[in-house]
Amino acid sequence: PQVSAAVFRRLRAGQRRVDGEIDLHGLRSAMVEPALQEFLALALREGARVVRVIHGKGLRSGHRGPVLKLVASHYLARVDAVLAFASAREVDGGSGAILVLLAR
Repeated sequence: PQVSAAVFRRLRAGQRRVDGEIDLHGLRSAMVEPALQEFLALALREGARVVRVIHGKGLRSGHRGPVLKLVASHYLARVDAVLAFASAREVDGGSGAILVLLAR
């Protein structure tokens, strides 16, 4: 609700410069929140506006689907400094990555 439709469209379209990224591949689900918390705190201190969270597509997760994506999405939805997030464009990771818009 804090972000206009135009800003959200630009985020989803990959029209914002990515200021940093974290790759969660290989982490267990219990390690995702602490890793994101540390990464976002650093990104905010450095003045990052848009960051990419690479979680993978969950191809080896079997019937459970993309576990890391689910954990990351639930965490991002609870962080006050996160204004919006969306799956990246296909060339930037598609459904295996999330673009996150941070508050200033």
